[in-house]
Parts: sequence; C-alpha cells; structure tokens
Amino acid sequence: QDTGRMIGTLVGDQTISFQAMREKMVQFMTIVRADPAVENIAGFTGGRQTNSGFFFVALKPRGDRHASADQVIARLRGKLRVVAGAQLYLQVVQDIRAGGRQSNAQYQFTLQDINPAELYDWTNRLTAALQNNPALADVSSDQQQAGSETYLVTDRTTAARLALFQSTIDQNLYDAFGQRQVSTIYNALNQYHVVMEVAPRFWQDRSVLPKIYISTVGAFPNGTALTNAVIGTVTTPHGRIANSPLFVAGSRFDALLGAQDAASAIASNAARNSLNNAIANTGGHAGSTGAAVSTVRETMVPLAAIAKMVPGTTPVVVNHQGQFVATTISFNVPLGRSLGGAVQAIDETLRKLGAPSTIHGGFAGTARIFQQSLASEPILILAALGAIYIVLGILYESYIHPLTIISTLPSAGVGAILALMLTGQQFTIIALIGVILLIGIVKKNAIMMIDFALDAERTRGLDPRAAIAEACALRFRPIMMTTFAAILGALPLAIGGGDGSELRQPLGISIIGGLLVSQALTLYTTPVVYLALDRLRLRFRRAQGGAAARPVS
Repeated sequence: QDTGRMIGTLVGDQTISFQAMREKMVQFMTIVRADPAVENIAGFTGGRQTNSGFFFVALKPRGDRHASADQVIARLRGKLRVVAGAQLYLQVVQDIRAGGRQSNAQYQFTLQDINPAELYDWTNRLTAALQNNPALADVSSDQQQAGSETYLVTDRTTAARLALFQSTIDQNLYDAFGQRQVSTIYNALNQYHVVMEVAPRFWQDRSVLPKIYISTVGAFPNGTALTNAVIGTVTTPHGRIANSPLFVAGSRFDALLGAQDAASAIASNAARNSLNNAIANTGGHAGSTGAAVSTVRETMVPLAAIAKMVPGTTPVVVNHQGQFVATTISFNVPLGRSLGGAVQAIDETLRKLGAPSTIHGGFAGTARIFQQSLASEPILILAALGAIYIVLGILYESYIHPLTIISTLPSAGVGAILALMLTGQQFTIIALIGVILLIGIVKKNAIMMIDFALDAERTRGLDPRAAIAEACALRFRPIMMTTFAAILGALPLAIGGGDGSELRQPLGISIIGGLLVSQALTLYTTPVVYLALDRLRLRFRRAQGGAAARPVS
C-alpha cells in the first residue's frame, strides 16, 4: 500500500558514539532528501540505544511523482549503501498493520531458544543465508552483542593504604564522565537547570582514564577547618545620639547626625569582621559560605596507581519474547516478489541449515497473519462449497445438480490468479477476499441456466438436452447483463489511483479477472456438465431399479 509516507530505521556500528551517529544521520538525510519523490524528511537519534536512529519521510502526492513508494525505496537502496559504518532501512507506512514489534523492515521472523549462545550463533547463520536469497530484501537482525565497554578493576588494598574509599573513586569518575545539576536559573516564566560537565573532548576519550587524579581529601579531611561565615555584627549608635543635649527629635539635625554616625559604625564593624575572617585573610575569598574548607595540600593519587582498565564487549540490547531470549530477523519483499515466496524461502533455508530442535522460529506481525490465512484458506473454501451444496440441494431437491453449479467455481479462481499475474500484483489477503467473493458471484450464471432447465423438465416434460439448450438461449442476456454490471462495479477498484490504491487494486483485479474467465467458460461448460451429470443420475437410478426387481432366490 502506497500511503505516501515512509519510516526508516538507522542502525550504526555497535561501538559508535552519539556524535558519530549524528554525522551519519545527516549524511543519510542528505541522500534521501535529494530524491525527486521526497517532499520532507525528519530524523532523530539517541534514546535507549546510541547506535540507533529513526526517520520520517513524506513523499510528494501520487500525482506529482512517477514512482511508487516501493520503487522509491528500491532506487534509494543502492545509494544508501555508500555510507560506511551505518545502515538505513526504509519501509512504507501501512494503514493496516497486524501486530509485530517495531523492526528494521515490514515483516519479521522471530527465533527463540533456552540457550542464548546457541540462539545468537544460529541467528547469525540464518541472517547470512537469507541475505543472499533473492526472494528477500533488507534482511537484518536485532541481535547486537558486540558493544564496547571498559571494566575498571580497583586494587582495594592499595586504595585503602592511600586512604581512598571506593565511593570516592566512583564520585571522581562520575565527575569526569557524567553530568551534575549545580544550580537552577529562575525567571518570570520558567526555570532552567544549570548542568556542569567536563569538556566533551575529555569525557568522549577513554584514554583520559590514566590521567585522572584522585585527592585523598575526599576520604579524611585534614588541616585547619576555616570558615567564611559572619563572626561579628554591625550596630548603629542610636542610643548615644539620643542622649546628646543637641538632639531634637524629628529635626534635620537628628537625621544628619544619625546618618553620619550609622555610616561610621558600619564601616568600622565591617573592617573588624574582615580582619577576623580566616578564609578572607588566607586568600580564599570565594572559598565557601559557611562550609568547612581544608587549607592543607592533599596527596593526588593517579587512578592508574590503584586501578587497571580491562576492555571488553557487552550486549547493546537483549530482547525477550515470553520468558525466553529472542532475536528477530526483519525483511522486506523485493519488487516483483510475493510474501508467500519469502515465507517459503525462510522455511526452506531454516530446514537446509539443519537448526537444532531447541531453536523455535515463527513469523510475527503481518507475515504471521498471512501464513495463518494460507493455512486456513482450504478450510474456508471447503466450508463455502459445503454451504452452497446444502442450500442448492434443498432448493432443487437433488443431490446431482448442485455439483453442476459448483463445477463453475474453479474457472473463477483461475481467472483471478491469471489477472493478478498479468498485472504484476501479489496474491495478498485482499486478493484472497476477492476470490472468496467470486464464489458467490460466479455461480449465478449456472443457477440461471440450471433453474430454468429443471423447471422446463418438470413442468413441460422436456428432455434434458432440449431443456438446457432453451435455458442457454433465453438466459444468455440476463447472464451477460449481471456479469458486466459486476465488472463495472469492480472497475473503479482496479483502476483507481491515489493514496492507498495498492490496497484496493488486488480486490478489483481478482474480481474482474474471475468474472471474465468464468463468463467465457461457463457458457459452454455448464450445459456439458449438466448433461453428463444427468446421464449419471439416470444410470444410477436404473441400477437401483434393476437391483430391486431381481427376484430373491
């Protein structure tokens, strides 16, 4: 279905950084935006995985572009491979999506095993085999087991001898590679967190680990505890001024003396407090606002003296389904190929590889619904045929002639499949619905002829050949009128364009193809089958009558 929208999953190398991933995203966006069918594109990276990104692509309206969404993806596929270190998987957004997890492609195949190591090994084997299969495209798995990590192993004995706790080491490492909120800025409309971190060129490089030094002051504070807190008060000499013989309450002299004396008192008290402030006199003017500060120089211990670095690998993500570890292989269907062929290719590949019995695989999402529909298709058709036979048998009071009507149905299925093949359409679930609808539409041709012939035999006593010949002659025009009315009704579905037309076209094409082929065949085959089954009915009746008349010895 061409909805005019595409989504893309960007997957980078498992050891890639966020900054490098951002550069890859810009490169891919430039390539996709350059396609003439693309109108807008947006993307983001980050989230729970640093090596993943997501794209939203809006195509131009269907009338303004000469290629479908699948054709756009096909021509972009080769251009996107030139970017090293990352891969972009595009898929068309579908209005109808049946379950399944978010993946790199439209269809999914999930593997499960109780042994994770065995599961990961067979996932790699199956993915590599399917990538070389022409029935599938954009094959990838969500297995990511090669992420980069570094273990820091601390020599606790040496650290204890140097008066360093593990918590002190942890805090220093967090200060070097993490972020801390140190303040909040408030304004009239909002508030903003002030986050402090080391310059990116340091925390993005693993080689700075040996250059980190840890102070022992973090463990046991030594030296003299000094403070910058207020140790004196500033007083105003109002009492002395009031006792002056020149004092007149409320006069200008009162105000002048009070202001001069207060300013003098504040200046002298501030000077006294500054002299008594220990930190101010030692040069640490901005050292603290009340907290104890050590003035003794502490020993700086290099991190390499108490710890060693051990590089290793780690899973970037571990997926589960139910209670078991699971991996998902995603794939798309190439142009000109069918989903049924892709399903068959995966089953055959898994069987040829000889996977152990502990590996359990199954399709998910749309592919699973399609597989289930294929499995239930024979049952649905048999149930429909059984219901038709019962209803027609009751209507005609015959066991034979309902088979004449049912004999016209295979031609409708053949016509639907031929029409889909000629137009290059896939046999989808929508096309299957069209075939089931044909079962109810096509049989009306035979019903018109058989009903008229049986009535002529029973009411006018005509022989079967004359009755069916007259039925074909008199019912030809009603049959043609109803058939062409049904074809014209399905024609807009088959030739209609616009967004989502790919979802409707298989339905209209299958109905039109089935009606045309069945119309051309049933006009000739129905009289032949009618006469053949009538002779069989008479022969069976004579056989029953002869056996009944034979005397018993």
